[in-house]
Amino acid sequence: MAFNKRVKIKALLEKDYTDQDATIMGWVRTKRSNKNVSFIAINDGSSIKNFQVVADPNLINEEILKKATTGACLKVSGKIVTSQGAGQQNELNASKIEILGEADPEKYPLQPKKHSLEFLREIAHLRVRTNTFGAVFRVRHALAFAVHKYFNDKGFFYIHTPIITASDAEGAGETFKVTTFDLKNPPLTADGKIDYKADFFERETNLTVSGQLEGELAAMGLADIYTFGPTFRAENSNTTRHLAEFWMIEPEMAFYDAEDNQDLAEDFLKYIISYALENCKDDIEFLDKRAQEEESTKKANQRSEMGLLERLQFVVENEFQRLTYTEAIDVLKNSNYNKKKKFQYLIEDWGVDLQSEHERYLVEKHFKKPVILTDYPKEIKAFYMRQNDDGKTVAAMDILFPGIGEIVGGSQREERLDLLTKRMEEMNIPTEEMWWYLDTRRFGSTPHAGFGLGFERLVLFVTGMGNIRDVIAFPRTPGHAEF
Repeated sequence: MAFNKRVKIKALLEKDYTDQDATIMGWVRTKRSNKNVSFIAINDGSSIKNFQVVADPNLINEEILKKATTGACLKVSGKIVTSQGAGQQNELNASKIEILGEADPEKYPLQPKKHSLEFLREIAHLRVRTNTFGAVFRVRHALAFAVHKYFNDKGFFYIHTPIITASDAEGAGETFKVTTFDLKNPPLTADGKIDYKADFFERETNLTVSGQLEGELAAMGLADIYTFGPTFRAENSNTTRHLAEFWMIEPEMAFYDAEDNQDLAEDFLKYIISYALENCKDDIEFLDKRAQEEESTKKANQRSEMGLLERLQFVVENEFQRLTYTEAIDVLKNSNYNKKKKFQYLIEDWGVDLQSEHERYLVEKHFKKPVILTDYPKEIKAFYMRQNDDGKTVAAMDILFPGIGEIVGGSQREERLDLLTKRMEEMNIPTEEMWWYLDTRRFGSTPHAGFGLGFERLVLFVTGMGNIRDVIAFPRTPGHAEF
């Protein structure tokens, strides 16, 4: 059958194939027929645009045309000719059509009409065939490629950190356990506790919540590294912003301080968003129109002030505003939103954890540019963040975007053994179990820094989708692990 001889629709749209023979393969989106001709719109996933096939019933078997229904997969050979109708430059005059896979029109769930995102989540195994999800996953690919290209071009090394680990980097305790035990009858110790010494790893293990700690170890020999892998949180949260399985990008850099970290993160974000804008133009334009339609159905006070393309340009074209947490608290406390009690969570005292509404106010209302917040109270941040000289704050940073709030979190890491050990003890993190982490402070310690970017949150921002379950192919959430 020579499948490798096919021409992708993207190539047909980008290069002039007029008067050339070609074979395309793809899925039927729509078909219109009369007694003289059939018009079949084919999509093969390479582009958001379909390609029109014109089939003459005198040349193509009637049974074949009858089976070429929405959802069926076809191989079509013929000549590329100038299109007689509006909408596209060329079309394919079919000389031969083969049915690669039929789709019962009575049962195929993706009929040519608008489907709700909730319905499409129920058929996640098929939703990639829709315009919306085809666009989302092509953008997702471009962003992932841009991540690797950016770091590779800067001389970073890609490290695969473990998915199974015995540590909880965030200290959250909400992890998925990994075991080979028969859960109905696990071995017990003399005092009735589960005997993990008898398990595969001879200790308690879980799925990782972050590759950061192992990333730090690698940076202490390779200097500039990044991780890009799956992470897991057993948080029983059914919100539009939470997944149980998601991907994290976590660079770690030796010889970087907090300011170097901020510079890299800003440059990185601008690069990957610019890459998507340049390489996914059709998909992002489609998603922008889709987002506009979604916005028009919302109440006036819930609508975003910027369209999708505007938000992306807003990030790429603006220098990020940098200010400390303390300065941000002053701005928020003295804002009309706070004074007139428009915030759901009012800002009263220094030390509170900022909510998404506060972050968005700083970006969208006050500074009107992306914001990097620094120097947070140490009480609301992780143990590994470098303590500032004031004794109250740490060299942390969060990057805030319009419409979404925090997109990146990072810090300069605490490289001083005595201060790190003391902080771990204060937060009840067992230093004896983390001996390997502390060794990097015992042997050739150096200032270093890093940050984490939740990949799905980035894809959510770039595609303008409203629910994080719609930017990963097969979302894992409480009660959902079907596909």
